[in-house]
Amino acid sequence: MTAFYITTAIEYANGEPHLGHAFEKIAADAIARFHRLRGDADVRLLVGTDEHGQKVARAASAAGLAPAEQAERITTAFRAAWDALGISYDVFSRTTTPSHRAGVLALVDRILARRPDAFYERAYEGRYCVGCESFKTEHDLQGGRCPLHRGQAIERVSETNWFFRLSAFQEDVARLLRERPDFVQPESRRNEVVSFVERGLEDVSITRANLDWGIPFPLASRSGAQQVIYVWFDALPNYLTAVGFPEPGWEARWPAQLHVVGKDITRFHCVIWPAILIAAGLPLPERVWAHGFVTVDGERLSKSAGVWVELRDAIARHGPDALRYYLLREIPFDGDGDFSWRRFDAHYAADLANTLGNLASRVTALVVRHCAGGAAAPPAPCAAATAEERALAEREAAALDGYVRAFESNRPHRALAALWDALAAGNELISRTRPWELASDPARRGELERTLGVLVRLLARQAVLLAPVLPVKSEELWRTLGGPGSVHDQRLGGLDHLDPTGWRVTRGAPLFPRAASQLTAAAK
Repeated sequence: MTAFYITTAIEYANGEPHLGHAFEKIAADAIARFHRLRGDADVRLLVGTDEHGQKVARAASAAGLAPAEQAERITTAFRAAWDALGISYDVFSRTTTPSHRAGVLALVDRILARRPDAFYERAYEGRYCVGCESFKTEHDLQGGRCPLHRGQAIERVSETNWFFRLSAFQEDVARLLRERPDFVQPESRRNEVVSFVERGLEDVSITRANLDWGIPFPLASRSGAQQVIYVWFDALPNYLTAVGFPEPGWEARWPAQLHVVGKDITRFHCVIWPAILIAAGLPLPERVWAHGFVTVDGERLSKSAGVWVELRDAIARHGPDALRYYLLREIPFDGDGDFSWRRFDAHYAADLANTLGNLASRVTALVVRHCAGGAAAPPAPCAAATAEERALAEREAAALDGYVRAFESNRPHRALAALWDALAAGNELISRTRPWELASDPARRGELERTLGVLVRLLARQAVLLAPVLPVKSEELWRTLGGPGSVHDQRLGGLDHLDPTGWRVTRGAPLFPRAASQLTAAAK
């Protein structure tokens, strides 16, 4: 068993949770849950809020709040959203906590001790995007605007700041990308980072002079004034301070095995963050996974432009598990994807209500009706299996293999496609064997019990595999089947030995209710 520390990008405390935030957290949560299912010993998922910086200060001013009040309000909203979506985070990181502040200052001190020339002060004038909280070069802009924040004007900033000598780590970062080709994934994102590094790294400003909402930089400027640490040099170390750095014991949980971030912040995580850690003499994370964007009906999310989906409305539409499923099935985690209410409803009806829900309803109804006291019959021994049952077993084995490979490569959309093939095979077995007809013939009682045993076992195994994506509904299915304990206590290594013989099956409420006009009999 191995440890697995997975982090997500901590959100700016300037606005409430939206669909893009949710997509990242749901996918990271599913990956973390898969690693728990696989049996990894110490799985830790980090989420949090980035509460310092100009963007947060301005949002607070616009709301008539102090920055600390703004941060508290938004952090509360994010916690509530992740709890509603079943995000199983182990750590909620906040950059305003005393422990984080101490960790950032300890990191700066460690760099100064090893590389005294890593920081220097100079006057600087440049283009600044408040939305990105970063300075921009001409190469970064399109028509004089940030492509990610077109609604915000680029500001001209002229200050004397402290800089991190990123250029000194050009070869270190280039070597990292050469020697560890899987450090940045997927491949398309790695290619972008390599191209960026090959153009030559420039030193980056790490403090702001006209801002007091942040962690004070420990070195005083030539003017005698103290500046605050610029948001990225404050935010990135949260991955390290969240495991206790620099207090004793932090080494046992570092480095992170996986940083999950959006493709718009790869430079910070794949270039600046490794350079910071190299400067401090600290281990680098094992991998950075950069996912794509969620659009809505083909347009980039923008509240001001009216391209928006309220997260609470999306959750309320069909419930949190349905939203988790739809986002992970519809939007590939290695590319961009689109959200639409029409597609959400279609996936709910076809995949959740019809394929999964209908299979669960039909099987449990048949067992309750035709097996004494709802006791599940034993699955078919291999030697006695029919051709249909062998075909189902082959598809189920292929689905399991595809599911594991997909999750191990951080592609939940492929894992779900694999599972749904196994579920479809279960419905096809019912249609071919027609258990209700077997039940009407006493001479075929053995065939009936064998078929139902196979189907109960299929559902039990799929409940276990679905748990990382459908944490609530998989538990409901497990209880309906009469499974012992919790589905979340099951492990991948025990799947082959899962035996539902004698479980007390009940017929509960539909997992995914359909409209009255869509309802059909669960079983004849």
